[in-house]
Amino acid sequence: MLRVDALDQQIVSCLVADARSSYAQIGSVVRLSAPAVKRRVDKLVAAGIVRGFTAVVDPAALGWGTEAFVEVHCRGNVTPARIRTELQRLPQVVAAYTVSGAADAIVHLRAASIGHLETGLEALRAMDVVESTTSTVVLSTLIDRPPAAQPDA
Repeated sequence: MLRVDALDQQIVSCLVADARSSYAQIGSVVRLSAPAVKRRVDKLVAAGIVRGFTAVVDPAALGWGTEAFVEVHCRGNVTPARIRTELQRLPQVVAAYTVSGAADAIVHLRAASIGHLETGLEALRAMDVVESTTSTVVLSTLIDRPPAAQPDA
């Protein structure tokens, strides 16, 4: 596994802030040449630390402005792999997590409207692995930030 040093963390911070930054721009921040930054970024990508480069888009601007978080309680002992397989079929599912506590999973749904959200919830509840659900509809987003390169301790 690649050891991430302070310089790599600075490079990742630059990429998180603006993935379109050139290697020369990042190099001016971290005091390296553009080729040296590229070599480090290539190593971070190869190691799976940087998993990709993407545009951050406002989902509401694309017509996906309705969101909910759903606690999923499964029937019996269901593996995370089986839950994932079932959830991947729903286009409204944008993220899902296994969790500790009473629920087996938390699912983040995004939809075009309340009706579209309801269709997704009905499909979720109809899955063989699902015993029950508890839904919370998002009214507004208070904080939505990318991860920092180095967590605050």
